[in-house]
Amino acid sequence: MMGALDLSKPCLLVVLAAVCLLHSTNAWVAAPPRGHMHTIHSRHVSSLSIGTSASRTGRMSTNSRSILLHGELQKRSPSSSMWPAWLERALGRLSGSSDDGDNASYDLAIVGAGPVGVQAALAAASEPHNKRVCLIDAPRESGVLMNEATGEDLSFGGPTGLFGKALRDTSKSIKVSGLRGMGLREDSVWNEIISNCVELAQSNADDMKRQLAFAGVTLIEGFASFPDGGDTSSLIVSHSDHSVSTIMTENILVATGSKPFRPGGIPFDGVRVFDSDSINAISYLPKSIAITGSGIIAIEFAKIFRNLGAEVTLIIRDLIPRNALMKIGLDKDIAATLVADLVRSGIKIERGAQVESFQIPKGDTAVRVPLKITLEGKGGTDRPMGSTTELRVDAYLAAVGRKPNTSNLNLQAAGIEMDQYGGIVVGEGLASSARAGNVYAAGDVLGRPFLASTGVAQGVACVGYMFSPPESREELAAFSSCNTDDGDEGKEGELYIDGDLSKTGARFDPASLAANPFAFPTGVWSSPEASYFGLSTQQATDMGILAGESIALYAECLRGRVFSPNGLLKLVYEKPTGRILGVHICGDDACELIHYGMEIVKAKRTIKDLVSNVYSAVTYHEMYKIAAQASLDEAGARKRRAAAGAALAKRNRSQMSK
Repeated sequence: MMGALDLSKPCLLVVLAAVCLLHSTNAWVAAPPRGHMHTIHSRHVSSLSIGTSASRTGRMSTNSRSILLHGELQKRSPSSSMWPAWLERALGRLSGSSDDGDNASYDLAIVGAGPVGVQAALAAASEPHNKRVCLIDAPRESGVLMNEATGEDLSFGGPTGLFGKALRDTSKSIKVSGLRGMGLREDSVWNEIISNCVELAQSNADDMKRQLAFAGVTLIEGFASFPDGGDTSSLIVSHSDHSVSTIMTENILVATGSKPFRPGGIPFDGVRVFDSDSINAISYLPKSIAITGSGIIAIEFAKIFRNLGAEVTLIIRDLIPRNALMKIGLDKDIAATLVADLVRSGIKIERGAQVESFQIPKGDTAVRVPLKITLEGKGGTDRPMGSTTELRVDAYLAAVGRKPNTSNLNLQAAGIEMDQYGGIVVGEGLASSARAGNVYAAGDVLGRPFLASTGVAQGVACVGYMFSPPESREELAAFSSCNTDDGDEGKEGELYIDGDLSKTGARFDPASLAANPFAFPTGVWSSPEASYFGLSTQQATDMGILAGESIALYAECLRGRVFSPNGLLKLVYEKPTGRILGVHICGDDACELIHYGMEIVKAKRTIKDLVSNVYSAVTYHEMYKIAAQASLDEAGARKRRAAAGAALAKRNRSQMSK
């Protein structure tokens, strides 16, 4: 613990001289009486390596630092410090000492260092809140994405699918067939791939830690849980060296994310049989893989491994793959386009099937010895005559959903209610049922929709609610809704759209958030991508809205024709006003293009607005205008699409024959 800053550092002397000069001229605050000393409470990241002692747990002594400007000590609390927050943090870093101590006390302790936890920490530590924040990270509990050489958590601050997205981008830049053609060994090929993924993930983790350091957030490594006595003003943190420390805090935010759902009867071993987290640690490039699942994660990994040269078999329970994708929210034409691409890329789809049993080679983890998977019909029935009943593959992945990651946090002791899936039940302000009313939760721990974007928005909105005065909380708790009665204007039949997620999340009703099509865009990071925002034609019809739809093929715009012709963009609009109600895209950059679609829906733009707009040439955005024009001449548009589709089919057949 340090009593005064080291004035031997020239850079610190310059800062202090400037501080004193500005202070004496009342540039920041009125000068205090002589004979008083100001205590500056600095905050900094204390990155803990594995094996830290209890004295390095990130705990701070309330008055562990001071600058002696006058003769007498005037104690000040962190929240009442007269100095700008950025100056406190800068002086703390320049002093080079630690804030750790045995009386750690924070305004907010956040459990979980994924995107929700990191962004919530940054929001709380920065303007306008400037709170003392600690972020508790348990690397081995956060998705098994570790740099074993350094012991670093590569998933730090990243979404659940970070490894998959890194692998996806790597598969675009590295041609496995070319590396194999050069005679490289399989382990060398995989090392080349994984090195790129590590570099991408490491870059993100480093940047997140840099931002936390600048904001003055204290980072603590260890597994946090609530004490047995039910007290919610503290957390017990268990460290890797088996030491235990106590963190004192006024508020707690649980943001521990989600974990894969593991069906019974599957022998997960992290070597040959994986879930959607343990696949991050796969140590080889499989030449063949079977994947169970029809959701976003299953589709993403199917395309990733196919692009890396593996033979991929997708096992789905539904007899019609398009229907399975529609169940997760995709428009019927977008789903059909995605399925067509899976088939065109060579992915085999076993429909109406499930795994009956596994036979894993005993005592041999070499990937050259295939594991045997026996298939049966949906519900344990026999498969139709001629169907595949046995697969021999290098690896198996079960990607059948996720569930909140709330195990071992001792939530019951704190009086925190959970639902049947383990998700934390929250009310207004995203507050849990903890007796003291100071424990909040955000992100996947609440359940659906299991998206990083919505989780981050919830976490940031929660921080705003948490540290707002009571009189302003009513506005923050406003709830976004979707119905056919425009409450603002009182006009029956006009669609009311409020897509402000800061309001949607501030009421913190996860079920309504997941069901609101105007709350957030949804993206599938496959190749090609798929994304949507707003209503589908069926949803609009179910709401009693007379709706139409119009389509533009990627092959109808110049950039699509030349670079990526497979895909489409669909507009759903209200008749006869032409107001855009939804946008659905499948093709290159769909997850980027959807944000323009989101804006035109929220801004209540019409078909005529899009037709009158001028878009840059050779861009995918031209499809918005093409789709809008198609709604004005439906018969002509169908003929143009048919001609473009026929030319594209011929082109695809030509490429496949090569």
